[in-house]
Amino acid sequence: MSVKNRNHQEMKPIISSSFTFSFFTDILDNSDKNNEKIWDPDEIAEGAENDDVWDVREIPEYEIMFRQQVGTEDVYLGLIKKDASTACCPELIVKIPLPDTNTSEIYVDVQETFLDLRTPDKKLVVNFPQSVESSSAKALYDLDNETLEVTITLKRELDFANFF
Repeated sequence: MSVKNRNHQEMKPIISSSFTFSFFTDILDNSDKNNEKIWDPDEIAEGAENDDVWDVREIPEYEIMFRQQVGTEDVYLGLIKKDASTACCPELIVKIPLPDTNTSEIYVDVQETFLDLRTPDKKLVVNFPQSVESSSAKALYDLDNETLEVTITLKRELDFANFF
C-alpha cells in the first residue's frame, strides 16, 4: 500500500515499519521490567489523600486513647495474660472538643482506617493507628464538656492469643 500526498505523489514513510515494530516491542518489554512508579507510597504523608486545600474550615484538636477492660481477676490475681500495653486494649477512643456545636450539625463517618468528622465550622480526618471494626463505632456527645467521644472496637487477628 502506498501513501500519496495532495499532488498525488507517492510519499515515503519517515519511519520504517521494522523500526516502528522494534520500537513498540522495546516499550512493551521495558514496561514489564522497569515498572517505575511516579512516587513510592511511603513518600506520601499520612492522610494526604483526605486533604482539601479549598476547605477553609478549622481542624479541631483531638486525642486518641486506648481502653482496656480490666476486672479484679486481672488486677489482683493476674489470671489473664493482660499487661499495660496497647496490645491488650480492645477499644480505641477518639475525643474531639467541639465547643458551640449543635449535635444535629455533627456528621461522623467511621471507616476501617479513618474517621471523618464534619460540622459547619470544623472538618477533621483522623487516620487510626490500627484497623477498626467500623460497624462497632459508638459516638457520644458530652454537653457539659462539649466533647464528642467516639469509641471503636479494634480489629485484631490474634485477639484469641492475647485475651484467652
